[in-house]
This record gives sequence, structure tokens and C-alpha cells, in this order.
Amino acid sequence: MSAAELDAAELDAADPLANWRARFVLPDGLIYLDGNSLGALPAPVAARVGDVVARQWGTDLVRGWNDDGWWQAPERIGDRIGTLIGAAPGQTVTGDSTSVQLFNALVAAVRMWPEGAGAIVTDAGQFPTDGYVADSVGRLLGREVVRTGDPYEALRGGEVAVLAWSTVDFRTGQRWDMSGLTAAAHAAGAVVVWDLCHAVGALPLRVDADDVDLAVGCTYKYLSGGPGSPAFMYVARRHQAGLDLPLTGWHGHSRPFAMEAGYQAADGIARGRIGTPPMLSMLALDAALDVFDDVDLDVVRAKSLRLGEFFIAGAGEAGFEVITPREPERRGSHVSLRHPDALPVMAALIEAGVIGDVRPPDVLRFGFNALYTSFGDLARALAILGEVVESGRYREARFQVRPTVT
Repeated sequence: MSAAELDAAELDAADPLANWRARFVLPDGLIYLDGNSLGALPAPVAARVGDVVARQWGTDLVRGWNDDGWWQAPERIGDRIGTLIGAAPGQTVTGDSTSVQLFNALVAAVRMWPEGAGAIVTDAGQFPTDGYVADSVGRLLGREVVRTGDPYEALRGGEVAVLAWSTVDFRTGQRWDMSGLTAAAHAAGAVVVWDLCHAVGALPLRVDADDVDLAVGCTYKYLSGGPGSPAFMYVARRHQAGLDLPLTGWHGHSRPFAMEAGYQAADGIARGRIGTPPMLSMLALDAALDVFDDVDLDVVRAKSLRLGEFFIAGAGEAGFEVITPREPERRGSHVSLRHPDALPVMAALIEAGVIGDVRPPDVLRFGFNALYTSFGDLARALAILGEVVESGRYREARFQVRPTVT
């Protein structure tokens, strides 16, 4: 064994989360470092979905809405996620895509301000959907959209209605100070909408304690809810009574089965429901969350940071440019490297059994889910990465294609 592998073996032997790996379905011989895009399959999911299909849908049929608790699922599962983001019950709801939840939250946040006043400030380097939605909301409501890399400067520079920001940068893995930035936004009179997609399930979040206004997040990354699993929206209780959401489906009505003309929003977080949720995906997510029932997210975070330190050190020794912040408090749970031939390098890695992903034009991303990623995984991945680049075999014609991962 190499020195790195010996160090990894020692770290794995002392890992308090080592037993959680068995709670996931991972193919033999594969090193999966793309859980920041799609989490590995939790073991309870297949049987639960089989029951939902065969018994609940197949036997109970429409009675499943009452007998199997389908109707209550968006808020019940929302509360389960709420415990992972530091939210008291009754403030989190699931049921639609991240884009839908973000649009709903952002419009509602802008509507908290006087008509026509205040800009939407958002991250210039954010995930594209966040920018697309911000631009759409700006056009819809007649608000200027300001893109910046320095939210504190933007808050000092003019009238801001809403600050829309991501807790962890999707490219670099940089983590922002939610508490400090939320306080700065409030001091400037702005409402804050946080994107938690690359943070939920990977690190402790305290949305209530940090006085967050609204937040959205996906569930298919570190929560391992499955491809396209429903996203969630958090709305602080103090905002719920006056929340003016743009998407007003019948599930969010105060009397949904009255089938009456005219919309009257339900009380509390239930008004964040829209249309009929995708129950198969919803209940797969519910099963996936079982793996978090006895997990301490502070322990998850501690291991995640150690995994990151291990990988950053190895990548640095091999001569790679690491663009992820090295300071623990500024780092999420993925590490990004820069290489001019990122696409073919990742294609060669995938062929060799190491799955990460690429963010054009030159970023290699490696995501670490502390519940199933081992230090041994990282030691082997670093060795393979070094061999792929040093040998130059990524330049072979078959690797000059885009990897089939997102």
C-alpha cells in the first residue's frame, strides 16, 4: 500500500460513520464521487417504492390519499427535512421542482417590498437556473437584477429588495456565512432567499437561529432522494400569514375540496403547496430520509471536512490547481480542481471507475457524501487521477466526448 492508502486505512478505521456505508447501494469496484449531483441509492428505498406501487397504488388506489397518508406527505416530509436545516415544524413543504420552488419564493420575497422599489441582488457565478429565474422575476415584477460576486458591497451600494444567494457555490465549493450575510441583508432592509441545494444533508444548517426569511433546496444530492426528487421550500413562520405566492394551485387552497372559484390561501406552510405532488418520487424521498434518523450532522460535517482536507492535500501534491477554499469554514462538501482538458480527463476517470463531474470549461468536481465516501475511496481516486493525467491517455480519441454525467 502507498503512504496515502495507509493513511486512508487508518482514518477509515477511526471513522464514526463507517457503518453508514452499508445503508446505501453502491456498485462493487466503483468510486462514486458525484453525490453532489445525484446521491447514491439508500437501501430502504427500493422496498418502500415497491410497496407504494404494488400495494398502495395497486391495491388501495385512490384511497391511498387518505389510507396511506398521501395528502399529508408534502408537509410531513417537509418537517423531516426541516429537522436537517434547523427549522421548527410547520415551516417547510415539499412537492415541486427546485426551479418552481425558487420562482415561488423569489416572487413572494419581492412582493414583500413596495411596488417598483428595490433591486434583486444575486450571485454572478451561481447555478444557471437561479440566474434564469431571477431574470424572469425581474422582468415580471419590473425589478432590476444585479449580479455580483460581493453581496456585502451590493447591499451597501443601493436599495435592495431581495438578496438571492447560494449557501455553497456549485462550481468552487465555497461556503458562504448564512448568519452573517442574512444579518447584513436585514440591516440593509432586504429579504433573503437562500439556495440550500449544495448544503442540505452535508452540513448543519440553522435557518431559524440565523433568522432566514425563505429558502429552497433540492433533495437528490446529499439527501439521496433520487433523480428529480421533489424540492422543498422553507418560509419562516413570521412571514407565512402575509405570503403572497404567484403559483396558487388547488392543494394550497384553504378548502381544496370545496372546488370553489377564487383562491383563498391555506393557513401556515400549507399555502406553499401548489398542485398534485409526484407521489412515487415523494415517497421514495421519504424512505431515503430514513438514513438520517440517527445521524448527527455535526459528525457528518466533521468527516466531510477531513475528506476534503485529505483530497485537497493529495491533489495539491500531484500538482493540480485547487479552486475550492482551503479554510474549513469556507468550504462545502465538494472539491473542485482546474484542468484545461477537464472533459476528457473526467471521461477517462469514469472509464477507470471513478465518477465525478465537470463544470465547463475547465473544472473537475468531486463530491464527498460523508455517509458513504471513505478515505480509501479518495486515496484510490487520487492515484487513478494522477495516472490518467501523467500518462496522457485522456488525450485518446475515445475520451474527446462529454461525460454522460451532470
